[in-house]
Amino acid sequence: MAGGAASIKSSRSGIYSDQRNWLLLPSWVVLGFFVFAPVCVMLVYSFLTKEFRGGVIWEPTLAAYDQFFFDRGLFGDAEPKLQWTYISIFWRSIWQAGLATILALIIGFPTAYFIATRSPKARAIWVFLITVPYWVNLLIRTVSMKFLVREEGPLNDFLIYAGIIEEPLQIINTNLAVQLGLFYSYLPFMVLPIYASVERYNFILSEAAADLYATKWTTLTRILLPSIKPGLVAGCILVFVPSLGAFLAPDLLGGAKNFMIGSLIEEQFKGNAGNWPFGAAASMILLTMVMVLLMIFAHQQRRAEETP
Repeated sequence: MAGGAASIKSSRSGIYSDQRNWLLLPSWVVLGFFVFAPVCVMLVYSFLTKEFRGGVIWEPTLAAYDQFFFDRGLFGDAEPKLQWTYISIFWRSIWQAGLATILALIIGFPTAYFIATRSPKARAIWVFLITVPYWVNLLIRTVSMKFLVREEGPLNDFLIYAGIIEEPLQIINTNLAVQLGLFYSYLPFMVLPIYASVERYNFILSEAAADLYATKWTTLTRILLPSIKPGLVAGCILVFVPSLGAFLAPDLLGGAKNFMIGSLIEEQFKGNAGNWPFGAAASMILLTMVMVLLMIFAHQQRRAEETP
């Protein structure tokens, strides 16, 4: 019987083996045209020469990458020095994205746990409330955040009315404003994957741990968190990666002093004064850094799974 069942399962799984490549062809075409092709275009542009009025000249050069990493003076004939301006923008982007991920995890995990432990009807309501603000365009939501935290905005008015502060807080054009914008923009990307993992979690494991006199902290760290680790990881990636390349929150809430790499790239493609090769080179550097981080993480995950 077991052999017959295995044979039936094997035959079913191999029904479309001959047509597999043809069935996957539409997916490969879409991915190739909308994902791989634009990346290739950016890669090619990063090695071309800037055209004075915008665009590119088809003359291969490494000038864009040299401009990103080295400062050769106003006329380009000075001794090369490290270009700390762009490196500091990259570093600011990393720690802002990392902090946004940590804050989203701190708030998102208990929120997701709370939603997943409600009744099915209440879960649907809570998920709806979490996602409904994000039906509105990101630009509108970011402008709304700017209105809320400005000096004459509702937040400062409430704090003054409650007697917590005497003068309005200067939040706009600060790192705090950028952080609030990133946190608000990508919080659901943390909540929803964790919620999906907690919903599938077998709570009998927690009850068994309690029967064996495990503390709540032990149950959380030794049983619950390892069980929902895929959701935690997915949420962190979904928040960190878009936060790293965000430009709306830094532009509208942070100002010129709080530039992030996404803002830098966006500026290079605006108007006739932009530097397309430099913007493409910065994009490729950002993409390479993200890919390296994801590959390192995937390698560590593979080693952890292989370790007995």
